[in-house]
Amino acid sequence: MTVAPDYAIETIGLAKRYRTAMALTDLTLTVRRGEIFGFLGPNGAGKTTAVKLLLGLTRPTSGAGEVLSAPLGDRAVRRRIGYLPELFRYQEWLDAREVLGFHARLLGLATTQRRDESERVLSIVGLTARAHDRVGTYSKGMQQRLGLAVALLGSPTLVFLDEPTSALDPLGRHDVRVLIEGLRAAGTTVFLNSHLLTEVERVCDRIAVVDRGKVVAAGSLNELLGSASLVRLQLGGIGPAARDVLARIGARSERAAAANGTPVWYSVPTESADAIPAIVRQIVAAGAAVFAVEPQRATLEERFLEILTEECAVAGNHVADPA
Repeated sequence: MTVAPDYAIETIGLAKRYRTAMALTDLTLTVRRGEIFGFLGPNGAGKTTAVKLLLGLTRPTSGAGEVLSAPLGDRAVRRRIGYLPELFRYQEWLDAREVLGFHARLLGLATTQRRDESERVLSIVGLTARAHDRVGTYSKGMQQRLGLAVALLGSPTLVFLDEPTSALDPLGRHDVRVLIEGLRAAGTTVFLNSHLLTEVERVCDRIAVVDRGKVVAAGSLNELLGSASLVRLQLGGIGPAARDVLARIGARSERAAAANGTPVWYSVPTESADAIPAIVRQIVAAGAAVFAVEPQRATLEERFLEILTEECAVAGNHVADPA
């Protein structure tokens, strides 16, 4: 197969069987160069198998794919890929610089480059001050940062991050989010697998949801979540004309109007976010005061659960179908 130059990853019908079990049945997706791509799915959906195939750690049973314009498993391309696995452990008796020096050597960096490169990634992940401490003294969050540093050695073109914030506190998650956004700004492609959907929603350009071994939904956040289906308005000074407008557009008060004239929140259904300015203009023209406007839409977590529920229903109907 031939991958378009703007794609870092492309797969078509990628499948993997382990003896009698199908871990992956039809992985078909594209990841553009320089984007942050979220890869989501429930446990057992095939995410780990998919990553192993893309990294060349195992071979597909069928289907095809390319990474960085080379066939899956290409040795030269592996040097251009960084990888943070979900479960990893470094020797507790080594310090951070020794861990990084070892991996820099495996990467094939020249002896003169290894120290400078180790210092660079230590600075990026905020471990310079603890670089001489043994790994065995590190907290889980610090070990996670060290794993990120290893993944960034050699300035890879493509980085796979499997649960990069799982052991981090809110400050650590913020730091990783900034790091990932910095990778995108530098043109690095990031393949992000995470169960923290709020983090995925904040940083990812596009997302794929995998279930039962195949991609069941993919697209940008706007494509997956859709346009706003509701807008909340905080209104005051509502007279008869404004009440008529609110009734006509289907607005519902979230509580009874206060006698002292305190602004009240209303919920108004909308077909899309584009309709919100016109709604506000109608209300203002009717004499009401608008104190706040809050477009609402489903969160990624809500949409994720909805997609899986729909897939479960389809699978159930398929099994029950006598045909």
